[in-house]
Amino acid sequence: MRGDFFMERIFKTVDDSRVETVYLVRPTHLNGANRLFGGILMQWIDEVAGIVAKRHCGGNVTTASVDNLTFLHGAYQNDMVVIKGKLTWVGSSSMEVCVDTYVESPKGERHRINNAHFMMVALDENDKPMHVPGLTLQTDDEHLAWSHGEERRRIRARRKADKLDGI
Repeated sequence: MRGDFFMERIFKTVDDSRVETVYLVRPTHLNGANRLFGGILMQWIDEVAGIVAKRHCGGNVTTASVDNLTFLHGAYQNDMVVIKGKLTWVGSSSMEVCVDTYVESPKGERHRINNAHFMMVALDENDKPMHVPGLTLQTDDEHLAWSHGEERRRIRARRKADKLDGI
């Protein structure tokens, strides 16, 4: 990493990396209770988080942690599942991605069924953390999401320190 990195740092907006994708729940996606299997949904949302992070940093990424993976409601066969991902916080090599999941009715109405926050880390060609662009916040909602992201980052740091201390 070059010493003059911060003088040359590039900034991107939340919209530059925003992702929305749609899946159709098929019989192979169902669990024994005929609802969308949670592991399938976790795969889908991890992919969306990875694409958001990859768009932001322009390189490879890895999932470092997942916070607040909350299943609010189920999805069923033939439901259209809409997954939306966006950046909420950026550090020097890490990025927090918020992923919201909805079931969309045939009329286009969306009902949120899942929420998660992913901490993604940008990797260079040697799988070492690399610097990422900064994030330009343009709306009040983006500023609020950033402050919540900073608080989650502090909580993750405390949990990591507790683990290192044997707690």
